[in-house]
Amino acid sequence: MGVTLVHMTVKEELYDRFVLLKFEEIFSKVAHTHGNALTSDELMAMLKANREPQDYKGWIDIWTEWMTLYSLCKDNHGLLRKETIKAVYDGSLFEHMEKERAAAKKKA
Repeated sequence: MGVTLVHMTVKEELYDRFVLLKFEEIFSKVAHTHGNALTSDELMAMLKANREPQDYKGWIDIWTEWMTLYSLCKDNHGLLRKETIKAVYDGSLFEHMEKERAAAKKKA
């Protein structure tokens, strides 16, 4: 029961910090190839543009987080889709990944 409570609290806190306008701004500023997805180069450009000067630990941390997400969740075309990124913030990422993997198995 404690784990569920912690999970729900973290999920709610993350989603409370989620600002839809800022989220959409990422795609309007950075997603030039596909409006609803980021390529690897676009993701790297976004990370570089939003770095804090001389915060080397922060650079490594955020790069690790985003590249892990990209590596695990990119589609067959190398795109990190908007729905996938939003799923990180609303707490449904793993459910989202499971559905995509199940759909891919059915096609195969």
